[in-house]
Amino acid sequence: MRQTTNLKKENTEKKWFVIDADSKILGKLAVRAAEILSGRIKRNFTLNVDNGDNVIIINTDKIVLSSDKLDKKLYYNHSGYAGGLRKRTARTMKKSYSPEMIERAIKGMLTRNKMGRKQLRSLFLYKGSEHKHSAQQPERIDF
Repeated sequence: MRQTTNLKKENTEKKWFVIDADSKILGKLAVRAAEILSGRIKRNFTLNVDNGDNVIIINTDKIVLSSDKLDKKLYYNHSGYAGGLRKRTARTMKKSYSPEMIERAIKGMLTRNKMGRKQLRSLFLYKGSEHKHSAQQPERIDF
C-alpha cells in the first residue's frame, strides 16, 4: 500500500523556465505558463502549497491570436468613476500593451485567491528577446 505524502513549503524547489512567445497562440501559451506557475506539471503537486516554478516570457509583442480576435476581442478597464469605462481592442493591446495582454490571459487561469496572486508574482514578461534573469540559468521550453 502506497502512503500519501503532503508537500511542505520547506521542501519545494523552484526552477526557472523561458518561453519564447514568437508566433505562439495566446491561449495555448497562457495554458502552458499557468500549468508551470501553479505546479500542476510536477509529480508532487499539492493544492495548498506554492510548488510552481518561475516563468520568463520573451517576445511578447510577437504573440498571435487565432481567427479574427484582433478586432473583435475587447479588453475593459474601469476607473471607478462615472463614465470611466475604457475599451481597447486586442490589436491595440498587442501593439502597445502586449505584456499586460498575456498577463491577463494567464491570471484568468490561476486560482482566485492569495495563492494565485503569489504564483502570478513568479511571472516575468518582456517585449524583446532579452531578459535580466540569466543568472538563474533558466531552461528553455518549446511546445
